[in-house]
Amino acid sequence: MILRPAIVLALAVSALAQNSEPNWTPEERRVVNRLNLRALPDDRRAVVTRELALEIRTLPAGANKLQLASQLADLATEGDFGRDTLQEVTVSLEDSLREHPSATPGMPHQQLVQLVKYEGMKADLDGPLFAEIKKRLEADDAARASATFSLKDRTGKQWSLADLRGKVVLINFWATWCGPCRKEMPDLDALYEHFGPEGLLVLGVTDDELDKLNSYLAARPYTFPILLDTTRVAAQAFRVEVIPKSFVFDREGKLVAQAMDVRTRAQFLDMLGKAGLR
Repeated sequence: MILRPAIVLALAVSALAQNSEPNWTPEERRVVNRLNLRALPDDRRAVVTRELALEIRTLPAGANKLQLASQLADLATEGDFGRDTLQEVTVSLEDSLREHPSATPGMPHQQLVQLVKYEGMKADLDGPLFAEIKKRLEADDAARASATFSLKDRTGKQWSLADLRGKVVLINFWATWCGPCRKEMPDLDALYEHFGPEGLLVLGVTDDELDKLNSYLAARPYTFPILLDTTRVAAQAFRVEVIPKSFVFDREGKLVAQAMDVRTRAQFLDMLGKAGLR
């Protein structure tokens, strides 16, 4: 999951780097050294993610443990590595927050709420802080449900979301520089080709400049329309601060599914199923 305009992973790595070597116990350093999960194939990544979740739980309570649990939670939603594995990550984050009650409210607290709200994980979210975060996320969801845009694609054709009633619309916010975003593109293209005759329209939305976009796509002939949002009007309307992020609207224009991070083809199929495509 990558934050606009800064990269979540880069922020976390920067935060880790600010801690000098003596600030990490050997056990903590072992976790830090294994957090390069994006370099692993998905089957191995699932195993290591679960191992790290359990290992983090054994660390001493404090800021370091919370930081590591938050970093793992950020990476664990980049695809489907098993619901049991994601639940272990959720428990580790929840435990780290409970053990460090003086932690400044921030990303880890929001991550826990998002894991419950958008990924269906189980956690105790009692307390005014979590209630406030849930209220803010609900407001974001309400704004997305009524959001619209009118953007041009690479050929200059205008696309208006309000004009697409009757189709199932999957909107994917992405960027050429975003590695996790790029991972989704072949699956989105395959789904578009498969379900297009049944009324699916996939719209990629990016804030990349046209020259950069064309250069990237020259060797990647994806068939679904990619819209230019260089002023981030659509991103703001959909409250998109993190990419990739995807939304599915049914044929009546109702928002029926959304993804907070990278999805696999099977996960996209589940989202489309909520709009009647199977």
